[in-house]
Amino acid sequence: MTSISIKTAEDIAGMRVAGRLASEVLDYITPFVKAGVTTGELDRLCHEYMTNVQDTIPAPLNYCPPGYTPYPKAICTSVNDVICHGIPGDKVLKSGDVVNLDITVIKNGYHGDTSRMFYVGEPSIMAKRLGDITYECMWLGIAKIKPGAHLGDIGHVIQQHAEKAGYSVVREFCGHGIGKVFHEEPQVLHYGRPGTLERLEAGMIFTVEPMINAGRRDIREMGDGWTIKTKDRSLSAQWEHTVLVTETGYEILTVSAGTPPPPAFIQQASAA
Repeated sequence: MTSISIKTAEDIAGMRVAGRLASEVLDYITPFVKAGVTTGELDRLCHEYMTNVQDTIPAPLNYCPPGYTPYPKAICTSVNDVICHGIPGDKVLKSGDVVNLDITVIKNGYHGDTSRMFYVGEPSIMAKRLGDITYECMWLGIAKIKPGAHLGDIGHVIQQHAEKAGYSVVREFCGHGIGKVFHEEPQVLHYGRPGTLERLEAGMIFTVEPMINAGRRDIREMGDGWTIKTKDRSLSAQWEHTVLVTETGYEILTVSAGTPPPPAFIQQASAA
């Protein structure tokens, strides 16, 4: 078993702040996500907001895990068949595009990590359904989080919901522990079997960030060394929250005024 850090009260307070700030970047950028804007412009706006307004550090900028070149931008912009780690640049958004914006900020040494799906203009029925199912997948996974549950419980419910809808779950990328380090243990797989992998304990913090493809789960890596696309060129969607395991369940740390509400079935279950 891997060693998963249990956060102190001080850590948790710092992570709440970082999580809210990451989410507020998405609130800020929302009105700018429209036809005609480039992904590079979205990156520039987010970067300026982080550094000038929030006094946060964009964690992806120059981030360099083993085997990678340093990531060159402040955010990830994954459009249409890009699964994750799309590098902002000259790409102009057009009506009908689906875009994931993935934000990680550092505040006082703590990382807040979250992403949302955006639709440019009017999405197709197929694209909207993929985004909705992916959002439900994330929340079904989050709803499994409590002390004594297993990481496999999260992956299982996500995989079940995605595959029942006719979609597939990307295997190569997963959620992760987070705190003063951007990526730490555990790995949070978005597929699996209930009752398997690590047991959850209060004080753990990790991301739940399913990547769901409309077609097959196979991926291809682009020549920039970062961008990951669907091999069959089908659409892909992703949503992400950073989550704390509490004594009684979970707390979403990446919340702000503009955070979309949970799906109705989650709200009903928590009210029951």
